[in-house]
Amino acid sequence: MTQEQTSPAAANPIEEAIAPGYAFEGPALELGGLMTGPDQLSGSTIRIPLAMLNRHGLVAGATGTGKTKTLQLLAEQLSAAGVPVFAADIKGDLSGIATAGEANDKLLARTKSVGQDWTATAFPVEYYALGGQGTGIPIRVTVSSFGPILLSRVLGLNDTQESSLGLVFHYADKQGLPLLDLQDLRAVVQHLTSDEGKADLKELGGLSSATAGVILRELIAFADQGAEAFFGEPEFDSADLLQQAADGRGLVNLVELPNLQDRPAIFSTFLMWLLADLFHDLPEVGDVDQPKLVFFFDEAHLLFKDASKPFLESIAQTVRLIRSKGVGVFFVTQSPTDVPDDVLAQLGSRIQHQLRAHTPNDAKALKATVNTYPKSAYADLGEVITTLGIGEAIVTVMGEKGAPTPVAWTRLRAPESLMAPSSAESMAATVAASPRNAKYAEVVDRESAREILAKKLEEGAKAEAEEKADQPAAKEKAAPKAKKDDGNAAGEIVKDVVRSSAFKQFMRTAAAEIARGMFGTARRRRR
Repeated sequence: MTQEQTSPAAANPIEEAIAPGYAFEGPALELGGLMTGPDQLSGSTIRIPLAMLNRHGLVAGATGTGKTKTLQLLAEQLSAAGVPVFAADIKGDLSGIATAGEANDKLLARTKSVGQDWTATAFPVEYYALGGQGTGIPIRVTVSSFGPILLSRVLGLNDTQESSLGLVFHYADKQGLPLLDLQDLRAVVQHLTSDEGKADLKELGGLSSATAGVILRELIAFADQGAEAFFGEPEFDSADLLQQAADGRGLVNLVELPNLQDRPAIFSTFLMWLLADLFHDLPEVGDVDQPKLVFFFDEAHLLFKDASKPFLESIAQTVRLIRSKGVGVFFVTQSPTDVPDDVLAQLGSRIQHQLRAHTPNDAKALKATVNTYPKSAYADLGEVITTLGIGEAIVTVMGEKGAPTPVAWTRLRAPESLMAPSSAESMAATVAASPRNAKYAEVVDRESAREILAKKLEEGAKAEAEEKADQPAAKEKAAPKAKKDDGNAAGEIVKDVVRSSAFKQFMRTAAAEIARGMFGTARRRRR
């Protein structure tokens, strides 16, 4: 027993009030040791039931307070329990999960104080990178699957422009024009604003040429930011995230996000697409002994900032319903106030690192945070939150019976993997050896909207030239003979249309029965 720990004979009233709430019968993740005051560590352990991790959660705290290490700790234990994990590795620190940790005196003193039997351990990791920009297996998505709502969010379109973009997607679906990348979408918009497409634009009704021009300009600016690399084929299958290693441990899927500061909207919206895609594809499983996947949504404030009310409602609905698919979602951000109330109310577990109150806005956020907690055994919870040390947190989780556990000041356990980035060489070797790298590495460029429209324009110009050339000869032909020739010509035209790649693509698109879901994302049939 360390000097910090209290003697069992002198049990602290705070420990007596809190510890029984964390005495779970089923499997649970070990979070750390219960603290009853500054530098006062009890012998009780704070846990979170494995079966309750699909009831979602929040990890919050100011920069530098230990949120990333908390993610690493949770990911390790989930992997060990056979649960796959998805997380965004923004700073590259989480890549160290694939490498065994390094012991030192300070680390071992900490692990001993919380009763942790620490062993250096590496965990199975899969590295991904958006569009292949970075070290990882490329993740791409087709524009059609991404859908108009999420794309409008990325482009910064207003409600009217978002509605108009939805009409463009509708037109592409009906005409059998696959939208695979941004060039395809630009080609469709350019067609609708051209002389050849004016009739189609008029039929769409709600789409004005001025709005189409705005959308086109935003798409060009978006592509200039390097967004072209994120869209295309082969499209990522979100089911690949639900994998286990050969030894039965869950794969930790990390996606690298280079230059996040230059394109925060792409990052947050892409993660939301991935979550929506999982929601579409996974079957209902109800309450399960352990989740099928735990999804860590880092930098969550980027998703919610300046979001429209319908968009926020869709997020809240997705979070509420995806629990029954066996997926747990943890939002990671600096302050709980970054998360809308409708979403925050659905988060069963909360790990709150230190918050600072240096400004009036900070103080207001702190007060709002304290008010969201149930009654605490600590005299001044606000003061506790502002004085938490690095690697300490205020914890409350959903217990096995579905009720929230008492608020617990917790000294968190230490990760057993490397608390620093893995080497570039080991990451590259992991990527090269992955079977999923062979599946997604090579770009596929099949016929899509851009090629179909270009061919249509070319065929139209050719037909017009032939028509002009045939006009003098047509005048010399007798009426009965012309009628017979017209019938033959019509038959040949029908045959040509049926044989054309455009018609075949249209039939394929119609057969795919495209349906757009909660975020306007297209439901695809998995091959």
